[in-house]
Amino acid sequence: MNYKNFNDYELLDYIYSCNEDANEILLYKYRPLIVSIAKKMLKYCNGGVDLNDLVQEGMLGLNDAINSFRDDKETNFGTYARLCIERRIYSLAKSTRTYKNKILNESISIEDEDDLTIDRFLMDNSSNPDSMISENDFQNDIITKLKSQLTDLEKRVLELKKNDFNYKEIADILEKEPKAIDNALQRIKNKLKNIMRES
Repeated sequence: MNYKNFNDYELLDYIYSCNEDANEILLYKYRPLIVSIAKKMLKYCNGGVDLNDLVQEGMLGLNDAINSFRDDKETNFGTYARLCIERRIYSLAKSTRTYKNKILNESISIEDEDDLTIDRFLMDNSSNPDSMISENDFQNDIITKLKSQLTDLEKRVLELKKNDFNYKEIADILEKEPKAIDNALQRIKNKLKNIMRES
C-alpha cells in the first residue's frame, strides 16, 4: 500500500477497521511533519531529551489524534493531528526546561474579572485538545466557544503559551515576528473577553 493513493479519511476508515497496514501508512505519512516539529523544539529542551524522544512523543500525539478524531467536527484531520502532535512534543519539551514552572510574560488578564486569565483556562495538560479544561461545564463552554473562533495560528500560539514558551520562543518556533505573536495573543484575549461578556 502506498499512502499517496489514499487520503487521511480513507486511511482512518481502514484503521478503525483494524487494518494495521493503514496505521503504519498514516504514521509514515506524518513522520516528516513530526520530525520537523521535533527538530525545532530540540533546542528548547536544555539537553534533557534527544531528537528520538521528541519524535516518539510526536508519534504518540499522532496516535492520540487517530484515536480521538471525530469527522463531525469542523476541523480537518491534518489540522487536528498537527495540534495533537505539537501538544505532545511541546509538553515534553516543557518538562525538560529548568524553568518549566515559571509563568511567562505575565498572565493575560481580563479586566480583573474574578482574576480570570487565559492561563487559568489553560491549566489542563491533557494530550487531547478537546479536553483543554475540565473544571466545570461553564469553563468547558467558554473554551469550546473560544476555540471555534481561533485561527490556526492563534491555536498554535495559544498552545505554546500554555506550555510556558515566551514571545520570542513562540515567534522562533512558528517562524513569525514577535509582534505577530503579540498581536495573536491580543486577538485571543479580545475574543475571550467578548465571549465572557456574552456569557
